[in-house]
Amino acid sequence: MAAAFAVCGGPARKERMAPRQRSNLKTYGVYAMMLGLAAAAYWTVSRAGGRLTGLPAALPDAAAQPGAAAPNALFHFLLALASVLALGALMGRLFRSVGQPAVIGEVIAGILLGPSFLGRVAPDLGAFVLPAAVAPNLGMVAQLGVILYMFQVGLDLNHAHLKGKGHATVGISHAGILLPFVLGIVLALWLYPRFATSDVPFGSFALFMGVAMAITAFPVLARILSDQGLHKTGLGAMALSCAAVDDATAWCLLALVVGVVQSRLAGALMVFVGLAVFVAVMVWLARPLLLRLARHGAKPTVMAVVLLGVLCSALATEWIGIHAVFGAFLLGVLIPHDSPLAREFEAKLKDVVAILLLPAFFAFTGMRTRFDLLQGWQAWGACGLIVLVATLGKFGGVSLAAGLSGHSRRDSMALGILMNTRGLVELIVLNMGLDLGVISPTLFAMMVLMALATTLATAPALRWLTPGVLPAKAKERGPAR
Repeated sequence: MAAAFAVCGGPARKERMAPRQRSNLKTYGVYAMMLGLAAAAYWTVSRAGGRLTGLPAALPDAAAQPGAAAPNALFHFLLALASVLALGALMGRLFRSVGQPAVIGEVIAGILLGPSFLGRVAPDLGAFVLPAAVAPNLGMVAQLGVILYMFQVGLDLNHAHLKGKGHATVGISHAGILLPFVLGIVLALWLYPRFATSDVPFGSFALFMGVAMAITAFPVLARILSDQGLHKTGLGAMALSCAAVDDATAWCLLALVVGVVQSRLAGALMVFVGLAVFVAVMVWLARPLLLRLARHGAKPTVMAVVLLGVLCSALATEWIGIHAVFGAFLLGVLIPHDSPLAREFEAKLKDVVAILLLPAFFAFTGMRTRFDLLQGWQAWGACGLIVLVATLGKFGGVSLAAGLSGHSRRDSMALGILMNTRGLVELIVLNMGLDLGVISPTLFAMMVLMALATTLATAPALRWLTPGVLPAKAKERGPAR
């Protein structure tokens, strides 16, 4: 097993070729075995779950429906955005003061303004601040904010730390996907008859639960690493690269789920072909052009061309069937992170995206989160079980794989804790599942709680389980944002 996660290296001598070839064969063999075990687990669980019956079909979620525009749509949209921006800033400052990422406070601000809190405490005020009619407008602004934020995260990725770590990165990230994926589809056997609706096939439900358990929130992880002073270290770069591979793989799996849900398996398989072609075009054709543009500096014309490229890349991956954020992130990765162009984009986009655009996504998610649906010990017990399974799967898979690849026990545990971060990306996936009708509003609320709980636990667990992993300066200054 250890050879499966070994980092290839060493002098390129003829006498060393045979051992390296044997190591590669072992690596591919273990990968094939892992994928085979995951496929066998899904087939077994799917056959067992095929005899289960879900709950009666639920009524459409009002917040998820386009609906008719309100007479004062612009007024209500601006009011909703201003409200969540103000409360998000307040909650973000509060959570930063206790060593948590500000994004948690911003997400909770959106939930507080939604039906779970304001809608119950003051229904008339809640309907005035966040009426259902503003959901489509908030949704569009939210998607734009997420796309630009992922482009920004790609710009900040330092490639220097990743040299010679390709095999270890892929091995760790895939182990961190397969174990929670298998645990998720097994957990679906218990969740389906209790919290799924009968109009959703069990196979689609189980696939989605597996993918949702395997997600790592790449943008939130980047923010946590920056807050803790780890983003420029080898461990931070490894965590970011593992999360990037994790998310790319998860988006491919999610595309497969979408194809299965829509009964278009052949189309889902074509998604993988389209993604391979897109990546090849970006690496071989777009990258040289981006390198040439980066040498011209941050001129307004150059920045306009790059922004056009971001939108086109996002449009391409959305058209292929992968979420638009992957295209934006890949284009950001291809621009040298230390170039004047990258630094200028970072300076100009950071505040606009984080302060103005992303709160729209949090407000949109808050409108759709119904914690009032979680009634009784069974619902809250199921929520706790989901959090436990998600944590054990991600932390266990990543830390075990990191240990087998040669990392120290402390760094392996730190990677496992960091990769258990969910949040923004998880919320994107959950919103897609709710739109597709794969998960019910009740299960959506449970999964949102899981995303919040695992993200909240990251910084404290990192300080408690691996006290020596944080740089001294980070410990002294506390979180940066």
